[in-house]
Amino acid sequence: MIPLLWGLLALFVLRVAGQAMVAFFHVPWLPPMERWYSGLVPYQILLPAQVAIIVLMAKICADFTRQWGFFVRPRRFFAVPWLWFGWIYLAGMIVRFVIQGPTIPVFFHWVLAGLVQASGFALHAHFNHNDLYHVIQTAAMFAFYTGLKKG
Repeated sequence: MIPLLWGLLALFVLRVAGQAMVAFFHVPWLPPMERWYSGLVPYQILLPAQVAIIVLMAKICADFTRQWGFFVRPRRFFAVPWLWFGWIYLAGMIVRFVIQGPTIPVFFHWVLAGLVQASGFALHAHFNHNDLYHVIQTAAMFAFYTGLKKG
């Protein structure tokens, strides 16, 4: 399972690097920026957020590699709110996929969700990695909803 975690992290790092190369260096051999980016969050905010996600994912992978750390122990205080957030996010990603089809952002939301699933991370006995997966999906739904309102 640990190689899978590191593999998912590598995929996300490649996604962020690819988007940055298109944004800053206009490389012709990668898809255009419109395919990488919905425009919902300004890129000058999105890129640091993606880097923060990479740091968090690396911490999760490191904790599981050494079998010790914050992400290998349940945390009660996240349970119920994150569960509801997760269900909403999941519904949003399904809607986004139906409307937009298989875009780069949709795929990589699933990569992030896959990392949560593969880690088996549990915040509480009643809030495990499956519930956290839904939380991640709900955040994408909120972003999609906000984008529809603007568009």
